[in-house]
Amino acid sequence: MQRMETNQLNLRLATSGFRFTAQRQHVYDVLLQTQDHPTAEEVFMRAKQNMPDISIATVYNCLDALVKCGLVRQVNLDRGAARYCPNMKDHFHFCCDECGKVFDIDTKDLDGVSQISLPGGFKLTQREISLRGLCPECASRL
Repeated sequence: MQRMETNQLNLRLATSGFRFTAQRQHVYDVLLQTQDHPTAEEVFMRAKQNMPDISIATVYNCLDALVKCGLVRQVNLDRGAARYCPNMKDHFHFCCDECGKVFDIDTKDLDGVSQISLPGGFKLTQREISLRGLCPECASRL
């Protein structure tokens, strides 16, 4: 992990009322390594590789803290397990119906979808749009 990300983690945790721990650092590192929207269980399995004593409860607590301090986004797709995304830039998610992989889609790549008009009185605090279909790899096989 780059030094700037470590400093960002420390600052965000502190300003959100959380203390820095090696476990939170490690879970954040795991999320930054592949950015493939893993579930908590997948994060746990990856985290155990380099931190064998970490528990699933600790991973859930770390993920909760990272979400609450704005370093990680919890992504809920249909009725599946929650996934975690460290990309905090404005984007949508595309879920492949064939392989189940989740991809980040930049909002500028979707003409019109990123421009949403709300009726009077509504105040937008967060956008969460998910798209479904086939990824390029799966589409090429059909």
